[in-house]
Amino acid sequence: MKNVIVIPDSFKGTVSSAEFCDIAKRVINRSMPQCEVSCLPVADGGEGSVDAFLTACGGEKRRLFVCGPYMEKTESFYGVLPDGTAVIEMAAAAGLPMVGDNKHAEKTTTYGVGELILDAVNKGAKKIVLALGGSATNDGGCGAAAAMGVRFFDKDKNCFVPVGETLKDVCHIDVSLAKQRLADVEITAMCDIDNPMYGPNGAAYVFAPQKGADEACVKMLDDGLKSLAEVIFSELGIRVDDIPGAGAAGAFGAGAVAFFGAKMTMGINAVLDAVDFDRRLENADLVISGEGKLDSQSLRGKVVIGIAKRTKAKNVPLIAVVGDVGDSYEKAYDMGVSAIFSINRVAVPFSEARLRSKADLEASLEDIFRFAAVISR
Repeated sequence: MKNVIVIPDSFKGTVSSAEFCDIAKRVINRSMPQCEVSCLPVADGGEGSVDAFLTACGGEKRRLFVCGPYMEKTESFYGVLPDGTAVIEMAAAAGLPMVGDNKHAEKTTTYGVGELILDAVNKGAKKIVLALGGSATNDGGCGAAAAMGVRFFDKDKNCFVPVGETLKDVCHIDVSLAKQRLADVEITAMCDIDNPMYGPNGAAYVFAPQKGADEACVKMLDDGLKSLAEVIFSELGIRVDDIPGAGAAGAFGAGAVAFFGAKMTMGINAVLDAVDFDRRLENADLVISGEGKLDSQSLRGKVVIGIAKRTKAKNVPLIAVVGDVGDSYEKAYDMGVSAIFSINRVAVPFSEARLRSKADLEASLEDIFRFAAVISR
């Protein structure tokens, strides 16, 4: 074995994708010192996406102050790749960790994300990758749109910046200024889910409870998103209801399409294209990937499966080393995964297992590559 690519997602809250890469490279170098190891830490739309792109492609991080989830001034950032592409992580201005225990999905805004986009455009970005994930919001991307110049009006023609609880009040939308600002800008919105904008599988019902919404609030938010979708169609002529991923990041997916003309894509596909993964596969003997849990949700397009589709096409074996394995994981084999290993080595609660995740990952990889070294002799 001469060439191994290590390309994992993070194990949320325990092992970052960069830490996974460092551990894997150390283990492979011990077992197969002659093997070349290429490390590509990735993220598929949530927190860490900017760092993943910069690590894989190079570039720089730009820092600036923008409005946070409650319009408070907060330091944020975005990435600029060597080709000038701006990578904007919405979690950097409207992320769930930013609100702590003060979770109110009906009141939070994506306004600061729009300020990041506007700064990138004003500094000359012609391509923007917008990473949707990890949000504290449910405003349909209206806050970000307002920062970019979109104007929202209620029935009395008052202009306002909608949040989750006031989406129902939107009656008229003027996108002319934002359209002018983005005339020659290409935006790709990346996410790791395919949920619709509203309904039982939409943004409010599936994700708002973890953002502080109770049952009554969830219904109110869902009704607001449905109302917004109807106004978007009547005012802009764009149907966003059932676009796969429209429900991402509090329905920012829908807003990105409607207000910014964004193209939606599964996050891992955007990352793999950016790092020229298909070309890298041409000389690879093996690919190692991983994520926190491989289950039925993973099969809908998260990191491991997104990579598996590429490796299968090139006939390169893929090993998935994951934190845990859930139901229906076996279908991953049909989708291109060659073998699946969980790092759960002892029967302890997650509260204890998480503290030993790095050591268990290293031990699991050690077992895999000891065996690989033997059979490759």
